[in-house]
Amino acid sequence: MLRLRNGTRPAEDAGGRNPLAGKKVLIPPMAAGSAELFAAGFRALGVDAAPTPPSDARTRELGEQYTCGDECYPAKVTIGDFMKYLESAEADPERTVFFMPTSDGPCRFGQYSPYLRQILDENGFRAVQILSPTSGNGYEGLGELARPFFRTQWRALVAADILQKIQLIYRPYELEGGATDRAYEASLQDLSETIASSPLDPPKQLEAMRAAMERARDRFRAVPAHRDRSKPLIGVVGEIFCRLNTFSNDDLIRRLEEYGAECWVSNITEWVWYTNSEQFRKLRLMGKQYSMDAFKAWIKNRIQHRDEETLMEPFREHFIGYEEPPMKEVLKAAEPYLPPEGVLGEMVLNAGKTVCLAAMGVDGIVDISPFTCMNGIVSEAVYPRLSRDLDGLPIRTFYFDGTESDLDRDLGVYIELARAYQARKKTRRRYPPYPPG
Repeated sequence: MLRLRNGTRPAEDAGGRNPLAGKKVLIPPMAAGSAELFAAGFRALGVDAAPTPPSDARTRELGEQYTCGDECYPAKVTIGDFMKYLESAEADPERTVFFMPTSDGPCRFGQYSPYLRQILDENGFRAVQILSPTSGNGYEGLGELARPFFRTQWRALVAADILQKIQLIYRPYELEGGATDRAYEASLQDLSETIASSPLDPPKQLEAMRAAMERARDRFRAVPAHRDRSKPLIGVVGEIFCRLNTFSNDDLIRRLEEYGAECWVSNITEWVWYTNSEQFRKLRLMGKQYSMDAFKAWIKNRIQHRDEETLMEPFREHFIGYEEPPMKEVLKAAEPYLPPEGVLGEMVLNAGKTVCLAAMGVDGIVDISPFTCMNGIVSEAVYPRLSRDLDGLPIRTFYFDGTESDLDRDLGVYIELARAYQARKKTRRRYPPYPPG
């Protein structure tokens, strides 16, 4: 059943099939492109949806006002954005649904949804609902909307990750300032309209999205660009919201580019593959590896891979040398540092991805995490050993909490370390034909 946290049954349409009929779903922008396409996925299901308005100083002000200081920075940003929306003239609490996933495990993220519910209730917004899927079964649990929601939104996340990846490949090498971002925005708009208007029939929807991805590929190929192989490639890991939300990290990726670097950012779908892996691991622990539950999980995993491959195919040449390592390899690489059987969450992914990216020829690793984040703190504790084992690969953690810091000083020093490593490293990169170099 769809979980809506307000103590009442959700509104239903005449057929009882759409529990979000007449509502508007607001989506926090973990990454701007992903939120936009995720909202389009809701609209494809007949649900009014949009990302929350862009974060600004008011976001931070309200986030601090409605939290007590013990929360991590992403909680302040998302709560600030939600409360800022409720201040706006367009907000109707009776129609408003905030999309706030939750999860099990050690991260405070699991408390975001009940904490948001408490804040809303205490401040007179009991009518506002919270849509809160769980990660225990791969973010399902959406009632009769579950199947089309899951398939559509998975494809939306994959497409958004692909667009972000190609944007980061082209932008450091563009010959015309802003050309890459314009290609990205046009492609994002095209995909958003395609997702919202395409049939929900899975083959037809995938065919339409694949065509939109081909159009996006052609837009990026038309961007005047020339690859400078002297630019260091920096792998970016860390806490998923903070590393992807440009407001939270003070647009650190773009600032790294301004210092002459190219960035390879760990994406959202990496977390989905991790939750799938955890689902299989828990089934094995319960002795259900040959159960119907395991069979269903295997089918879902296979379908997700097929969708990803179809949407990725138009960009196959662009991603030579940028292939994302399979989750099995990431977890195996993490095992000597943070065994996946005994440690959970992003800290495992950070350690494993660092090893995998080093093998791909990156020149440094940047971890973007919220201040006081447990995943960030544990990761930082193992980075010195990782760096030693990886021939001195420079690894730097940047913490964010909304206060100002001297990023320019720190970035300048870090990029010099990355360039020094680049000059002496033993593992060489593979380069794609696009953009030409």
